Amino acid sequence: MTGWTFRRCPLTRSDRIASHSPGRCRMNTRIEQDSMGELKVPADALWGAQTQRAIDNFRIGGQPMPRLFVRALALIKAAAARANSELGGLPAEKAAAIEKAALAIAHGDFAEAFPVDVFQTGSGTSSNMNANEVIATLATRAGVAVHPNDEVNLGQSSNDVIPSAIQVAAALAVREQLLPALGQLRHTIATRAREFAGVVKTGRTHLMDAMPMTLGQEFGAWEAQLQAAQQRLIDSLARVQALPLGGTAIGTGINADPRFSATVCHQLSAMTGIEFGPAANLFVAIAAKDECVELSGQLKTLACTMMKIANDLRWMNSGPLTGLGEIELPALQPGSSIMPGKVNPVIAEAVTMVAAQMIGNDAAITIAGQSGNFQLNLMLPLIARNLIESIELPARALPALAQSIAGLRVRHDRLQDALARNPILVTALNPVIGYELGAKIAKAAYASGRPIMDVAREMTALSDHDLRDLLDPLTLTAGGIVTGARGGG
Repeated sequence: MTGWTFRRCPLTRSDRIASHSPGRCRMNTRIEQDSMGELKVPADALWGAQTQRAIDNFRIGGQPMPRLFVRALALIKAAAARANSELGGLPAEKAAAIEKAALAIAHGDFAEAFPVDVFQTGSGTSSNMNANEVIATLATRAGVAVHPNDEVNLGQSSNDVIPSAIQVAAALAVREQLLPALGQLRHTIATRAREFAGVVKTGRTHLMDAMPMTLGQEFGAWEAQLQAAQQRLIDSLARVQALPLGGTAIGTGINADPRFSATVCHQLSAMTGIEFGPAANLFVAIAAKDECVELSGQLKTLACTMMKIANDLRWMNSGPLTGLGEIELPALQPGSSIMPGKVNPVIAEAVTMVAAQMIGNDAAITIAGQSGNFQLNLMLPLIARNLIESIELPARALPALAQSIAGLRVRHDRLQDALARNPILVTALNPVIGYELGAKIAKAAYASGRPIMDVAREMTALSDHDLRDLLDPLTLTAGGIVTGARGGG
């Protein structure tokens, strides 16, 4: 954005950390006033008294509200200004000034003007007033006097704006970041699954040898999991995009034009390209964050899928001499400070940590979600922080995993060697020789370390031709009952 020429405070990084207020000039202050009285505020700060009280009161986590949350909050303020102007509640000049300031914030300008800690009042009122005060200051300094409560916050309450900002931020993050990242990973896995359609390997259950499958089938299962996760997220967004805007304090819509709810959602949809609408029951949408708990649950399910894929890759890559050694993931960096030449599956490991964080975030969101007391949920900032992180982390991790999978190499010799020595192939003989004899053959093959073909030839009357038909690994990957045998024993 252009047209803004406000001076930044010349503080060092250590000064900012010490004061818990980025950009705060402790030596130069001005006096601001709110309903509780006068308060000193850094001279160059864009916020007012209520934000300053929050900065002073909540020196707890040292982390401000997520950038995407601030963006969503600013978009809501801009949409509200448009709606209030359209409905005749706000002069066009003031609405335009509010919208301009809010869109600059949504664009990423003035990020240091939003220092309020995540661990603040449970309603997020401090963050709402932070936005109101900064927008009012920007508009006023640009030549249009605007009041933070009476005009920037017109037709709104923290109680409907903050939960709406959480939902808008989540919808934006899922649609703009996570779904494209999921699509990229799915495409990469599907491409490699087609490439590996004829590559046969030993399947495993309980980490033990099982019937053969193709590497394409294994990759295809991952892609199907991701497709299901993608669809679950899309399904949940239908409820996330139903906003409590217009409910104001408790859901009755006090001090808001009855048309405000639909109008502000329409304006927000026009700004974002995402279809937002009023919640069917504004009381529920303010008092409970069930849609956020649901979305977090879908993200947790995605985390479980990510954990499985990453760990499967780590197992398949293990060794390379003493492990499974079925694949080689791209070597990205030295793996040890003491063992020369060691290379580790670092991307897969990073993905498992992302998945663990998402699962932990979901536990906190679950507790937060049940913390609605009567007409208001009281852990909104925590929901915002954790939900946004659980969307943005996989959105960054999945493309890295896709790149790793795109570059992996199959060790065909290891796959073939394991297949040739897999006694579980005897399962295919069950319809011909029965389970009991099959078990004896498998045990004998295990004990002697010999191929199952050799042992079966000695312990049954089946010909070599029949055994080759029945025990062909590629044929067995198709399932069903293998036919073609002409005798038993």
